[in-house]
Amino acid sequence: MSGEANTSRRLWLVLIPIVVFAGLAALFWKGLSGEPSKIPSALIGKPVPEFTLQPVPGLPAPGFASGDLAKGKVSVVNVWASWCAPCRIEHPLLSELAKRTDITLLGINYKDEPENAVRFLSTLGQPFAAVGMDRSGRTAVDFGVYGVPETFVVDGEGLIRYKHIGPLTPEAIMGSLSDEIEKAKTPLPKGGS
Repeated sequence: MSGEANTSRRLWLVLIPIVVFAGLAALFWKGLSGEPSKIPSALIGKPVPEFTLQPVPGLPAPGFASGDLAKGKVSVVNVWASWCAPCRIEHPLLSELAKRTDITLLGINYKDEPENAVRFLSTLGQPFAAVGMDRSGRTAVDFGVYGVPETFVVDGEGLIRYKHIGPLTPEAIMGSLSDEIEKAKTPLPKGGS
């Protein structure tokens, strides 16, 4: 009987780590398999963080500051980098978006080398009314950026009204982004979102 007990005990000692590992793997898979664009932002309905971004050296576009986002017109702020493959994929869509006269399209160049940012925009086109250089990533962190690309809709009072995580798609631009731009044209009631 003691031989059977030892075998049973050894079996449990082998199975426990396997069961624990399988449980953790399932938990991580479930947590990571969600849609990143559904991650809520605590900044919706709040003012953009205070910042001043210098222009990218060598780029014929000005930098911008938080105050530029509170001048009465809806702004779409895209956080991008030359080293970001999804940024390259979404870029033609930004060029189309920039043709809209009811918004101002602004870019935050995230943790990039200026010469790479200039090369990126020289090759793919420069759709932004202004491009601020965020070499340290501080401004993006203050915006709550998880990773590039991310796009924000900011109303004319400088309040963040919408956040799109990941590359823009034609469906997002025609759907949720356009809907949120339209909503941002109407001021929020005093007291928040």
